[in-house]
Amino acid sequence: MARHILIGPFLFVWGRPKFTGQHNIPKTGPVILAANHLAISDSFFVVLAARRPVMFLAKADYFTQPGLRGKFKKVFFSGMGQIPVDRAGGAKSTPAIDAATGIVDDGGAWGIHPEGTRSPDGRMYRGKTGVVRVAVATGTPIIPIALTGTDNRTRTNFWKSRVAVDILPPLDLSHIHADNEAEIREATDTLMSQIRAKTGQVYVDTYAKPGSATK
Repeated sequence: MARHILIGPFLFVWGRPKFTGQHNIPKTGPVILAANHLAISDSFFVVLAARRPVMFLAKADYFTQPGLRGKFKKVFFSGMGQIPVDRAGGAKSTPAIDAATGIVDDGGAWGIHPEGTRSPDGRMYRGKTGVVRVAVATGTPIIPIALTGTDNRTRTNFWKSRVAVDILPPLDLSHIHADNEAEIREATDTLMSQIRAKTGQVYVDTYAKPGSATK
């Protein structure tokens, strides 16, 4: 709720978001919301679209920086329901995946950007498989969300563009087995492909490098 109170009204004015497919997000119960990642504001627009509390993973750096600024970031991101994660992936991110599993096991909504970091150039990068692993292990539906315009809010085009949030039907995971790496990879690629079909982004079949985005 803090997200709506603190920045919700501002985002509606700043982004003038257009939501489609909101009926695809269940009002209650476990769900995973997976969106492409273009700008810092992306997760907040996902929350506005969901109309329910959503918890995201955040860079572990936000919770460990020194000084007063570091303390402020830790309090802010903790208050926003963010979960610290080591973005190196692999074994280092296991605690975060466990935390995400706990969210859906408790009937909550977990938001994630499968690319792992913001796109440095507007293109879509390869999705990491953790989102599908959690979904298959817990039986939780994944709702693909396509974001456009969040990286294009400048003074020169402020009134000419708006943010679009397209919520797609749940990803079909009925044929995916938790112990089949090829199926997990294929399902992740399908997820990103469905999102890309809406955003029109150029696809790059490599992982985006953390920290390379400037927006």
